[in-house]
Amino acid sequence: MTTILTDTKLQGIAEKVQHGERLSIEDGLYLYDTPDLLGIAQLANQVNYKKNGDNVYFIQNMYINPTNVCEANCGFCGFKRKPGEEGAYTMDSEALLKYVEERWNDNIREFHIVGGHNHEVPFDYYLDTIRTLKKHYPNVTVKAYTGAEIEFFSRISGLSMKEVLEELIKAGLDTLPGGGAEILTERYRLKMSPDKASTDQWLEAHETAHNLGLKTHATMLYGSIESKEERLIHMDRLRQLQDRTNGYMVFIPLAMQPRSVNAGLKRRTSAYDDMRTLAISRLMLDNFDHIKAYWINIGVQLTQMALTFGSSDIHGTLIEERISHSVGALTSQGITRDELIYLIKSANKVPVERDTFYNVIKTY
Repeated sequence: MTTILTDTKLQGIAEKVQHGERLSIEDGLYLYDTPDLLGIAQLANQVNYKKNGDNVYFIQNMYINPTNVCEANCGFCGFKRKPGEEGAYTMDSEALLKYVEERWNDNIREFHIVGGHNHEVPFDYYLDTIRTLKKHYPNVTVKAYTGAEIEFFSRISGLSMKEVLEELIKAGLDTLPGGGAEILTERYRLKMSPDKASTDQWLEAHETAHNLGLKTHATMLYGSIESKEERLIHMDRLRQLQDRTNGYMVFIPLAMQPRSVNAGLKRRTSAYDDMRTLAISRLMLDNFDHIKAYWINIGVQLTQMALTFGSSDIHGTLIEERISHSVGALTSQGITRDELIYLIKSANKVPVERDTFYNVIKTY
């Protein structure tokens, strides 16, 4: 593939990319500054092609949020409720199974479970959620509880994070989702998610999970108060952990959704920022196999564009996503397999249905 760069200063970065050299945070800052967005896209596309060819992956999955009661006060959340507040809920086993049954189809391969940090229920509640699902749906992968939830469980149970994870694995946990990372700098976390796991605690939860044999996911919530440098520090911290454990399967940049018309955050991220951030993620995270374009937050058309900006995964069918929609995501809450296949094929890529661990179910 020939890369045509309109910004000659990008040549040095392009040479590093072509020789497989790691980009520095300074390189990343230049990638955020250069006007040559299509040059960055071409570089990211080359890196992705070397790793994944024309394959684009998706999964048939279901989101479950067992409780929205939460002790944390995050500046970007519209999902949480306080105990007793109108709209607060905590599903028991019966409600959980009813929720799944009403949305079930036989192609679902993954339950994606995140919820509030609900201190009104014991750690056993969270274990029972997994046990109940595994008992009734033994062949479905359980992707449950963010790194921040693992730290929260450690606090309410008096167990170490390692012990928490061991108990969850015994109950049937297969992998951790990537949420709760937000931006991995303390300046950001003290302002936006002061009651949740610190940078080090979130990373420790994932490192511990990797050391126990779990493969996990990583996200970045961008588009609010963070600087471009903080986004790059976030990526650098993830790739340093990946160097040690090789436990991450995919990186998912999540565009911040404005909470409401009256929220302090008035604007959505721009299409340019979304595309640039996906491409830069692909270039910075040289030791990650996949960069995911999350259609829920950027919409299906930008997701399709992302497939030439370094992304190799477009997530899944979801059935009913609540968290991004509670803060104003404009997309539908679910999508069909046929729609995902069309989206990938019309970008001249190859749709590959996968399981959670990127094993191929079917190529279309």
